[in-house]
Amino acid sequence: MERNELIFACDALLGSRSFKDYTENGLQVQGRPSVTRVLSGVTANQALLNEAVAWQADMVLVHHGYFWKNEPVAITGMKRQRIATLLQHDINLVAYHLPLDAHPSIGNNACLAQRLGLEVVGALDAPLGEGLLWHGHLPEPMEASMFSDHVGEKLARQPLLIEAPGGGPISRVAWCTGGAQDMIGAAADAGMDAFISGEISERTTHIAREMGIHYLAAGHHATERYGVQALGEWLKEQFGVEHRFVDIDNPA
Repeated sequence: MERNELIFACDALLGSRSFKDYTENGLQVQGRPSVTRVLSGVTANQALLNEAVAWQADMVLVHHGYFWKNEPVAITGMKRQRIATLLQHDINLVAYHLPLDAHPSIGNNACLAQRLGLEVVGALDAPLGEGLLWHGHLPEPMEASMFSDHVGEKLARQPLLIEAPGGGPISRVAWCTGGAQDMIGAAADAGMDAFISGEISERTTHIAREMGIHYLAAGHHATERYGVQALGEWLKEQFGVEHRFVDIDNPA
């Protein structure tokens, strides 16, 4: 399959050109023009690249790629080694960040909702498919500790739970995968019982307690494992390429 055709299809599916992002979405490092094998992962770290070389992948597809806003531009050290691996083995690196968070069916937010059994109502910050702060509800209310155990079971990683003093059972839930802890205020203002993100900051605990909303830090990596897998499987179904997902463990 032609590389450019695959990337054009991903761009169109995710509406990537409509997002103002912190990085470049789409092709980040150019490799061979023909693609048969696509290896996906959350982050384009060296361990993932080594797996791609061993599997003889033509394309590495990730959520977290390179060339982030305000990072040093010099290609030295770790960055040089990673890019050298791709160039030496003629492997394409393709990354989608915010577009892969927001997509209404295969995005990280959508996949997290599916995995946790959350019934999606919409997004609080923009139309569904463009907004990053989603909300919905559980089929049946759950106590905070029980919901935390449920999240831990589904993600194979026990979340950090901050219970709101006097907070009742959880029915209405807002969520945004990854480093979205500062959306907790908007979730509380919208009347949600709980908010889920990947990361927690020192201030998040106080906000949760004082605004009366349960908070679950479920892991940046753990909440963002599923969108890139779904995109890889979509490429497999649409274009017949081989797809393999590799989960490089990350406790954060």
